[in-house]
Amino acid sequence: MMLVTGANGSLGSATLAALRARGVAATGGSRTPDEGMRRLDFDDRMSLDLVGVSTLVLISAGYAEDDQVVGRHAAVLDAAVRDGVGHVVYTSLTTAGDHLGFALAHRATERLVQASGLPWTILRNGLYAELFGGLLMWGDDGVESAFGDGALAAVAREDLAEAAAVVAADPAGHRGRVHDLVGTPITAGQVADRLGVPHRTIGLGEYRRRLLDETPGLLPFQPPMLASIATGIRHGFLDGTSPDLADLLGRPARDPLTTAVAAASSTRPEAGR
Repeated sequence: MMLVTGANGSLGSATLAALRARGVAATGGSRTPDEGMRRLDFDDRMSLDLVGVSTLVLISAGYAEDDQVVGRHAAVLDAAVRDGVGHVVYTSLTTAGDHLGFALAHRATERLVQASGLPWTILRNGLYAELFGGLLMWGDDGVESAFGDGALAAVAREDLAEAAAVVAADPAGHRGRVHDLVGTPITAGQVADRLGVPHRTIGLGEYRRRLLDETPGLLPFQPPMLASIATGIRHGFLDGTSPDLADLLGRPARDPLTTAVAAASSTRPEAGR
């Protein structure tokens, strides 16, 4: 049996759907499972039952401080070893993202995966095109960002889910491999052009101020995480390309610009539509 963790999240649910679309028998695990899923709460080791799982697609349990994320992943991997899981596929972070504020938890987890003794594959996912578009801020007459003229080799989430399904469906063919799954570089200016509005660059200090003062609901670790994305894009650290994604998919990746434009458009104030 194949199991996808975080199956009620965006990437996990898309991966599970992609596997089923390929005719692969797979189930999902979640802290709040739907009918037919397993309950898997990474903070509750007693819930981590992986008996009978041949391939585990471990969707990164982000959205927490590094020690909590790594602790959660360690608990799942301990259960995988205990219960005899046949192969672990871990969704990590693109190689170019080593400097990002949330890279450490991914790299620490990669070490745990590689040291587990289980057959493994690591998918180093690029940043979502949906995220890039969603991080653009609407001003009075256009969009604003701290990205400057920098580009991001963004990826549509659906492509990453399909790539994970391709690997999980034939894990032996990807044993011990690290795939760097990035897309085509796009800029905030290109998104603005598609939207028919100007793009204005703001400074990183102004961006951080807005995150801290004007963005309700952010957890303490999130403003530095988002600021690290902005400075990484602005200064050209996240625009490198790789053939790995297209090779896995057997086709060109989806146009990330179209995906980013749709995401930015969805946050446009009603008065500007």
